[in-house]
Amino acid sequence: MTARAAAGSTPPLVVRRLKAWYGRAQILFDVDLEVGDGEVVALMGRNGAGKSTALKSIMGLLDRDRVQGDIWLDGAPIRGEPPYRICRRGLGYVPEDRRVFSELTVLQNLAVGRQPVRAGAPHWTVEGLFKLFPNLAEMPDRPGGRMSGGEQQMLTVARTLMGNPRVLLLDEPSEGVAPVIVERMADAILALKRQGLSVLLSEQNLHFAGLVSDRAYVLEKGQVRFSGSMKALMDDTALRRDYLAV
Repeated sequence: MTARAAAGSTPPLVVRRLKAWYGRAQILFDVDLEVGDGEVVALMGRNGAGKSTALKSIMGLLDRDRVQGDIWLDGAPIRGEPPYRICRRGLGYVPEDRRVFSELTVLQNLAVGRQPVRAGAPHWTVEGLFKLFPNLAEMPDRPGGRMSGGEQQMLTVARTLMGNPRVLLLDEPSEGVAPVIVERMADAILALKRQGLSVLLSEQNLHFAGLVSDRAYVLEKGQVRFSGSMKALMDDTALRRDYLAV
C-alpha cells in the first residue's frame, strides 16, 4: 500500500490479481498495482513483458472473458465495463500509436475529447492545454495528419486531458519521438502531477521514467518482479540488468 492508503485513504486506481490472455496464451499473472493521489507510477519492463496488455486490461480494451482480477477506480469496480463507461468514470488512456483524427485540426481533435468537469480531477481547457503544450498553440488549425510524430503525441495526450480524467494511463509516451519532445513530455507529466493528476506510465526508457516517477513496478513475463520507489530501482544495478537491460 502507498503511504496515502496506509493513512486511510483509498488510492484512485487499485488493481489486484490481474490476469489476461491473448487466445490460449496467458500474458499477465496475478499483477497487483496501485496509483495514489497525485502520484506518477512507472510500469516498466522489456518488450513483451506485458506492460501494454496491463494498461489495455485496466481500460477495458480486451474482451471480458480474457481478463480476470479486480480493478477499482475511486473505490468502484470497473473490470468488465466497456471502455466508454470506464472513460466516463474518469480513467483516461493514451495509446502508444497516437490515434489522432488526421483530417481534423488540433482544435477539432481537442473538441472530440471534451467531457464535463469531474469532481476530484483537474479541469482542463484549451487555453490551459496550450500552456502545457506550447507547440500545439502554434498550430491550432493544422490537421492532425500534417503533424510530426512528437506533435501528434502531444495532441493525443491533450485530447485525453480534455476529458478531465481522474487517472491517466500513458502507454510508452517517449517511444519514437525526438529527444526535445521527450524533454517536453517529461515537463508536461510533472506539471500534471502538480495539478494533482494520478498517472500510470508504461515505459522502457529508464531515464525518462526516473525524471517523472515516484514509484515503479517492473514486469517480466507478465509477473511483477519489483515494486518500490523509483530511486530504489535506479540504485539497484542487478535488478536493472536482470529485468530491464536489452
